[in-house]
Amino acid sequence: MKSPREVIIAGKLTEKGTKLRTQENKYLFVVDRNSNKLEIKRAVEGLFKVKVRKVTTMNQRGKLKRMGRFEGKRSSWKKAIVQLMPGEAIEVFETV
Repeated sequence: MKSPREVIIAGKLTEKGTKLRTQENKYLFVVDRNSNKLEIKRAVEGLFKVKVRKVTTMNQRGKLKRMGRFEGKRSSWKKAIVQLMPGEAIEVFETV
């Protein structure tokens, strides 16, 4: 079993994420590509001491990028949208 630090790579701060956080109590995370919803739920509950209501995941494909005549590819990654129970909040995101 993976540790919570291996499952959750980073929090994601975007305009859409801020809107989701204020209106629907949902938070965005970049997570390990091989982790499932149950592992993500346990990791968030363990790290931030909150109760999770629902987890939604998406696999984001890496984009092709060009720099002059050279072509490269960004890495693919997995995004998780975590909805918390009413009244719960993650303090790290609230101070940003």
